[in-house]
Amino acid sequence: MHKIDLTDSLEKVPVKIFSNSAHGSAFVARQIADLIRQKEHEGKKCVIGLATGSSPKTLYTELVRMHQQENLSFKNVITFNLDQYYPMDKDALQSYHYFMRKNLFEHTDIDPANYHLPDGMIPKDKVKAHCLDYEKQIEAAGGLDLQILGIGVNGHIGFNEPGSGIYSKTRLVTLDNSTRMANAYEFGNMSEVPRMAITMGISTILKSKKIILMAWGQTKAPVIQKAIELDDTEDIPASLLQNHDDCTFVVDETAASELTRFKSPWLTGECEWDAKMVRRAVTNLALKLHKPVLSLTTEDYNDNGLNDLITEKGNAYDINLEVFYQLRDSITGWPGGKPGMQLQKHPERSEPFPKKVILFSPHPDDDIISMGGTFMRLHDQGHEVHVAYQTSGNIAVTDEFVTRFIDFAVGFESMFDIDETKSKRILDTAISFLKTKKSTEKDTPEIRAIKGLIRRCEAKATCKYVGLTDAQIHFQNLPFYETGTIEKNPMSEADVQLTIDLLNKIQPQQIYCAGDFADPHGTHKVCFDVVLEALKRLKVESEQLKTERHWIHSCWLWLYKGAWQEWDITEIEMAIPMSPDQVTKKRNGIFIHQSQKDTVPFQGSDSREFWQRAEERNAATAKLYAQLGLTQYAAMEAFVRWKF
Repeated sequence: MHKIDLTDSLEKVPVKIFSNSAHGSAFVARQIADLIRQKEHEGKKCVIGLATGSSPKTLYTELVRMHQQENLSFKNVITFNLDQYYPMDKDALQSYHYFMRKNLFEHTDIDPANYHLPDGMIPKDKVKAHCLDYEKQIEAAGGLDLQILGIGVNGHIGFNEPGSGIYSKTRLVTLDNSTRMANAYEFGNMSEVPRMAITMGISTILKSKKIILMAWGQTKAPVIQKAIELDDTEDIPASLLQNHDDCTFVVDETAASELTRFKSPWLTGECEWDAKMVRRAVTNLALKLHKPVLSLTTEDYNDNGLNDLITEKGNAYDINLEVFYQLRDSITGWPGGKPGMQLQKHPERSEPFPKKVILFSPHPDDDIISMGGTFMRLHDQGHEVHVAYQTSGNIAVTDEFVTRFIDFAVGFESMFDIDETKSKRILDTAISFLKTKKSTEKDTPEIRAIKGLIRRCEAKATCKYVGLTDAQIHFQNLPFYETGTIEKNPMSEADVQLTIDLLNKIQPQQIYCAGDFADPHGTHKVCFDVVLEALKRLKVESEQLKTERHWIHSCWLWLYKGAWQEWDITEIEMAIPMSPDQVTKKRNGIFIHQSQKDTVPFQGSDSREFWQRAEERNAATAKLYAQLGLTQYAAMEAFVRWKF
């Protein structure tokens, strides 16, 4: 009998899932290229609706590559962009006119007369007529053959915020506060983000013959699940795409992680009940029912779609114990391993002890924010701890903070009658630049150097607070970061080689690395990729040289989450408990980073300060363990091992 695949049975929109955004973008680019060539063969124009934001960047990079290397021509293409901030000059760095020119149009042979975007500087009294004309231009071009979309964390498509009607057309809208906060990274601070925008309406989008929505990353996972699996509602504008006859969601694995087929696969068909799957199912069941793991009953399992698990494993009591022990064994006060104790279920090895440890910190404060308690504990327990600050973090320092330090430097020279000609020239140049700097202007190399120095000093002071020496502090200043803008370069050979050199110098037995890819401007992901590429090369090199005792073979890699999210409790492999005093000590360590205190640039959609996020996240992890029947701690820092 043919087996029926029910994997996607709860999904109301077709979904294509790829391992990463590059593969997903390549798929969408191929769809666009095929459509362009088909229309060209038919002697027709190809009319495409385009999106901006972070999601389509890799798509446009691939389209440019196809134009340059595969002779993909855009001469028969007409484009209409979804939206534009209002007011916004088309040449501003944050303008979608500028975005499209720099990411796509200027690198192809498209006729400038054939691409259209809403005018962000149209007088207010002419906006309605402009929007109506935009709709007429789309109709005159023959309608959209394909509309490309991204999705906001609140479900918006274009700038159609929650509450937008299914019959809405191109119009001026007020942006939701969560959208403005999510986009603040483009501007430097929240006050500069426009409060309004011109956007195509839901009705305009749904008239397109074909729609492809792209979403990458963990932050999009909750809203992707709602838009795909729940009923369509104006509260989640993307869910209204369920009403279109040819709409596909193209997502990566992390954006798809909340779909039932991954989150609770036992509800969509048969699944393999390995230890990880059992832990996920039982842990989520206990949390759903607000019960400790050991209190779950056979009825609880049967009433919540887990009767197959009971059938396979026998009884609830044994399953409960298995999962309880898994959770219990993930908790340890010895992140570097407990000396002299051969504990089979301990997350880390007892030997060697002490260990050489490297903490890779993408920004100069991720170490203390994300794993400050573990950082201190590793040092206090006698391990040789090194911190590698991967980037300067200079763009996250405000101009006002620079001014404060320049005033101090000038006052210092005046007070002690120091006549340093070169330093005075640098300071005078910096002061002059900041006085006339425009909001769309990037910093000079001198300003970036000052900002980087501020963050370096804070990071160094934090390490001294923990107890490290100068020899244990490493500032890598990876080149990919040093663009002076929010946009970063791709990972380069220089980035990888700097990391290989440091790893060979330290030869660690334990590495901690940021596994949080939800930071607003992607730095964590690039930093992780650099470390992973360096480790892979070192491992290949050791195998080629047949050096079995190479340090790489005894090195473990642990991933921590950053300021934006925490590991799911079903994934945590090592949880480090913290006492109230340790929480306070970590907070004081975070406070050393004064340039990141209070309101800082690029803090994403979360208005809390970084120390508040860290404390609340760590407390929430501890609370979850307690809810499941484990010991109640004040806070916990969580890690997952990456087997490279």
